[in-house]
Amino acid sequence: MASIDWQRATRYFLMMDFLKGFALGLRYFVAPKSTLNYPHEKGPLSPRFRGEHALRRYANGEERCIACKLCEAICPAQAITIDAEPREDGSRRTTRYDIDMTKCIYCGFCQEACPVDAIVEGPNFEFAAETREELFYDKQKLLDNGDRWEAQIARNIELDAPYR
Repeated sequence: MASIDWQRATRYFLMMDFLKGFALGLRYFVAPKSTLNYPHEKGPLSPRFRGEHALRRYANGEERCIACKLCEAICPAQAITIDAEPREDGSRRTTRYDIDMTKCIYCGFCQEACPVDAIVEGPNFEFAAETREELFYDKQKLLDNGDRWEAQIARNIELDAPYR
C-alpha cells in the first residue's frame, strides 16, 4: 500500500496554487500602473540617447562644422556626404552636408568622431516621414534641428562629459 503525502494532499484539496495566483493577481490589480499614456505623457530619456541628427552652431551663430570629414569617413553605412571649400579668412566650412537617414544605423560614430561637437544625435525620436525624400537631410534641415534642440543637446553633452 502506498503512503499518502498529507502535505501535498492538503495543498491540493485547499487549492493553494489557485489561491496564491489569485492573491498575486489582486496585488497587481491594486498596484499603481506603470503604463504611460504616450502622446500625452513621455518617459525619461538618457542623455546618451541617439535620435534625430542635428548640426550645432556656436553662440555667435557660426556653424561649428570645420569640414574635417571625420564623420563621413567613420560612418559604417556611408550615409554622410560632405563638400567643403575654403572661406576668405582661410578657414574651411561645408557647402554641402547631407545625411541619408534611410541608410543611417544610429551608431553614434559620427558624433564621437567630431572634434568640435558639430554633428550630434539629438533627443528627438518622433520624426516620421511619408516619403523617402523627406529622410534625406540637407545642411539647412540639420542646422534647423540643431537650433530647435540646442538647449537640450548642450545639457546632454554636459551630463555626458565625465564619461567621454
